[in-house]
Order: sequence, then structure tokens, then C-alpha cells
Amino acid sequence: MNEAEIKERVVAFLGEHDPSGDRLEFLRARFDAGLAWVWFPEGLGGLGASRELQQVVERELAGTPQINGGVQGIGLGMAAPTILAFGTEEQKRRFLRPLWTGEEIWCQLFSEPGAGSDLATLGTRAVRDGDEWVVDGQKVWTSGAHHSRWAILVTRTDPEVPKHRGMTYFVCDMQAPGVEVRPLRQITGEAEFNEVFLTGVRLPDDLRLGEVGDGWRVAQTTLMNERVAIGGAPVRRGGGMVGAVLEAWREHPELRSHEQHQRLLSLWVEAEVTRLSGARLREQLVAGQPGPEGSGMKLSFAKLNQALSGFDVEFRRELGYDDWTFRRSENVDFYGRGPGYRYLRAKGNSIEGGTSEILRNIISERVLGLPSEPRVDKDVPWKDLPR
Repeated sequence: MNEAEIKERVVAFLGEHDPSGDRLEFLRARFDAGLAWVWFPEGLGGLGASRELQQVVERELAGTPQINGGVQGIGLGMAAPTILAFGTEEQKRRFLRPLWTGEEIWCQLFSEPGAGSDLATLGTRAVRDGDEWVVDGQKVWTSGAHHSRWAILVTRTDPEVPKHRGMTYFVCDMQAPGVEVRPLRQITGEAEFNEVFLTGVRLPDDLRLGEVGDGWRVAQTTLMNERVAIGGAPVRRGGGMVGAVLEAWREHPELRSHEQHQRLLSLWVEAEVTRLSGARLREQLVAGQPGPEGSGMKLSFAKLNQALSGFDVEFRRELGYDDWTFRRSENVDFYGRGPGYRYLRAKGNSIEGGTSEILRNIISERVLGLPSEPRVDKDVPWKDLPR
């Protein structure tokens, strides 16, 4: 399938479905037409086409009802590719359509109070009981759990083997008895994050993704896609965080200095390098699943966002943020908010989606081929690890 054929499909689709009508019905129809993710298989929101042709679809359907990336980001960028890679046919058909249309929001139950940077030490237990699993534990830093219908969940099912081998991956029903969501207040005053307590939560075995004990391999697919979703999202030239800074620079010539001009030029160059590296990474994705290179993109994204947002408030000579009222966040919108919010929220960029320190380890070992750090727990059963 080529660009001309994709355009023909879009034209035919618009001829049958009015974008000014019901938003949800339009999105459902777009999914059924294979114009959600064109590289997904037919019947699952795609056409089995090249991934790069998605850009054609997005251009042709600009101005029509769109999905909400700020709310649906985890489902779209992390859950969907994992379900596609490891889900049964029944799971794919059950979950992917409402995930894409936004009818069902997803969150990610990975990190724990004692297992953040070293995720493989997680201790949330899942014990089999016939055709069900009983889950007990605590997860933390769960974005959007307060409005999620489903979650991707990694658990410990075998404490007798080393930490990477005794894990199993599930889809968790966030409305199941025993699931409790509590807000975590952030530096902005909002509670975008949550801690989630799982107490005797019963999950049927047909909500398992992958084989029992193979959860770490499944989780790696999620994590690699997560880093691409966070750091490698398409950005136009001069867009994103650097665009907000440039707007302030143009509007306030009286605040400029030579030193700031030099810094801004350096940040512009770094933003362009990051943007073009993201474009190259997306081209590599056309050939297959994301690799460890996405860690470099996410690392660069965090560093650049923090530098640009810091420059912005310094240039304006004010934080521009005076509302620390506790409130629930319904959306994540960096660029529709003021410079103070961007500055404060960007502090989390080097923590969420893998800390910058861990990403540097991944880059050094799996991209550059440098010697691995010594691992004294490599062959130690999880139950014997010090806590």
C-alpha cells in the first residue's frame, strides 16, 4: 500500500462519515476503517501498511475529531503495542478499539515504593487460585489511575527464582473489588499521579498477557514503547517546549541579553538535534519493534524540557504560577499552560518513564556496548534478596 492508496481510502472514508457529526461514532468508524494505526493488522484498527504512512492519515484527517493524547497516552503508547505483541486474538479484539477511541482509559501499574528504578525487584504478588489469580500489593506513581478503566500490571508469581524470571503480566480491572486509588499531590498542586493498593484482587486467567513467569519480557516491550512515546513523539520544527520559549523571546525584546541569546541558540540546536533524532527513530520503527535507542530519546527529552522551561521562567523573571490548590488532574497539557506550570511539571520528566540515571545505564550497556555494572543478585532467588 502506498501514499496515493492511503489518500484514496481517507477520501472514501470521509465521503461516508461526517466529521461534524457524533465524535465517538466518527472515531469508531475510523478505527474500523483501519485508519487508527495503519501499521496494525486489518480488523484491529490498521491496514497492515507501513508505519510511515500514518503521517499521511494524520495530515488528511487534520481538523476532524481527534483522540486525546493527554488522557489516552498510556493506553496508546504502552498498552496497545504490548497487547498487539502478546495478547490473544480475543484480547486484541476486546481491548484495542475502545482503547483507541478513548471509551476506556488505561494506566500502568509497574513501579512500587521499593521497586522503582529497579523494577525487577517488585513484590506485588499474584497467587493462582483455579482459573483466577489473587493479587496483593501496592503500586505508585500511577498516572491517571483515578479515571482509568483498565491497567497493565506486572506481578511476582514465583519468589523462588531470580527476580527477572518470576514475574507475570496482566491486564487489571481497575473496577474490581480490592482496587483502591489514592491521590499523590505533586509540586504543581495537582494530583495527576496516584498510589494504588491491591488487596485480594481477583483477576481471571484470561486477563494474563504472555506466559506465566515471562512478565519481564512482556514488560520490556511496554517500557521500550513507553520511552519512544514520551521522548520520540513527532514535533514540528520550532514546536514543543522550544516553541513556547521562542514565543516569549519574540514578545519581550526588552528582556533580552547577549548571554541569554547565546544560551537560547544552544538550546535551539539541541532541540533540533532531538527532533531529528526522533524522526530517525520513528523511521527505524517502520522495520520493527523499538529497541534500547528509545532510552536516549527519553533522556534527551527530559534534559531539554527542564533546560528550556528553566530558561523560560528566568527570561520572564517570574515564575508565573500562583495556584498550588490541591486538585485532580483530568489531562496533561504542557503547552496549553503557563511557564510556571511547565517549569514545575518538567521536574518529573527525569523520573517518569524511567529515571535518567537508569536510562544512562541502558544506553551505555545496550547501545554503546560498555561493560555492565556488577550484579550481585543475578542468580539469587527473589525471596532471598535483602529488603
